[in-house]
Amino acid sequence: MGAGHMMLQQQTETRWLRRRARLSPQRIALYDAIDGGEPLNFRGFYQRVCQVARLLHERGVKRGDRVAVLAQNRLDYLVLLFACAELAAILQTLNWRLTPRELQALIADGEPSILALESEWQALYDELPSPRPQPLWLDRPGSDSIDASTQYPAKPLDLPPPRPEDPWVICYTGGTTGLPKGALLTHRSIHANAVNTIVSWGLRADDIAILNAPLFHTGGLNVFTTPLMYLGGASIICRRFDVDQVFDLLGRHKVSLFFGVPTMFQALASHPRFAQAPLARLRVCISGGAPCPEPIYQAYWARGVAFRSGYGLTEAGPNNFWLPDADIQRKRGAVGQPLMHVQTKIVDAAGQACKPGEVGELLLRGPHLFAGYWRRPEQTAACLRAGWLHTGDLAVCDEDGDTSIVGRSKEVIISGGENIYPAEVESVLAGHPAIAEVCLVGVPDPKWGEVGRAFVVCHKNGSLSQEELLAWGRERLAKYKLPRSMVVVDCLPRTGAGKIDKRALKSLYPHA
Repeated sequence: MGAGHMMLQQQTETRWLRRRARLSPQRIALYDAIDGGEPLNFRGFYQRVCQVARLLHERGVKRGDRVAVLAQNRLDYLVLLFACAELAAILQTLNWRLTPRELQALIADGEPSILALESEWQALYDELPSPRPQPLWLDRPGSDSIDASTQYPAKPLDLPPPRPEDPWVICYTGGTTGLPKGALLTHRSIHANAVNTIVSWGLRADDIAILNAPLFHTGGLNVFTTPLMYLGGASIICRRFDVDQVFDLLGRHKVSLFFGVPTMFQALASHPRFAQAPLARLRVCISGGAPCPEPIYQAYWARGVAFRSGYGLTEAGPNNFWLPDADIQRKRGAVGQPLMHVQTKIVDAAGQACKPGEVGELLLRGPHLFAGYWRRPEQTAACLRAGWLHTGDLAVCDEDGDTSIVGRSKEVIISGGENIYPAEVESVLAGHPAIAEVCLVGVPDPKWGEVGRAFVVCHKNGSLSQEELLAWGRERLAKYKLPRSMVVVDCLPRTGAGKIDKRALKSLYPHA
């Protein structure tokens, strides 16, 4: 680790919201678009954090304990994030799009002492095996509600602060075999990402961002939200992505920052209100989570927006690169230069550095890297080697040092910003009694960027319809993981090593 990284780590402040509330108490921290757009300044936000921290402490939450959250975006989600920092506890984010079976597995994995959730998931909570985590209801009154925190003083507890290397968030990223992996985001890594973003992207204290990306993803938490909290800027927290709401907010507030996945940007660009939307104030408009189709770039460039793609992953940042406004059209699709405290390297199969123009695996290093996977030492050791994160993504660097992401060596399918891992889906679908073999591949989709297609070999004299396959999958998989099409084949092509040849499948059935 270089001297700059060491200095940044040593200077990590693990309760920086407390300092921000003292430095700029009257600045707006959040606009709550869910509750009528009411503004909340940093002093008021931190006071609420202190009250919830006291409630959690009273209920036995201590250093290292997990507080799981199962909810769509809401103000209390961020309150809980910073309350965990006050207690040196860990926020475990849960993807509400998952099935009850998947969520139960993640709750068992994290073993939270508290499960903060909305009433929509009452049935799921009731079915959890004992011992169940204590419930903390986010949307109804009562002694087991987060509203009970109002009885506590709005002052910080006198507890030792978290250490920079202490985990702050468990953020799940898909597993290639079975259960998703919990990436441990530390106080050091979240702080470093905030610093990197502010100084490299040129964020300002008067910036306002629309926050409608899900907070269970690192994109919702860390592209703009935590950097703006650190800096003293504001976010408009929305329940979810809604096209008309985005246009309304653009007209009502001086929105200068916007992050989304390509599907969101496409939905906005194809809407009748796009042509007249006040986009001129958008200083940073960045797409991530999936490759962005060329027509989306063109639509925003035609409106004078410096629209660009970023590159990140749960294990790193997620902010890693920046491409200046002057270069985004000249270097279409490039993600640019590494941020201030990010080091990159592109290597070939032998681990040797690639020359400009040569494609290789992208490696990342810096204080913004995660600490490893929750209770997965072998998988941690496989991707974190000698201080470098081996991303599994393929990249190329030009003569100017600008990086472009050209593919993925992993087989992940990215659909509307959600990662779909074929091995997980194949494992579930293969359980259908009619299926002898199944293979999932990604195919282009005009709306989602990429969707899954299942190639199925049925047992002898067996048959299977697409609806039967989907009915099986719906009970066991989140909706976004379901294949959008199915092809029944006599056999699956294989490589010389005996592995299923997915590339051959795509070429054999290009129009299936």
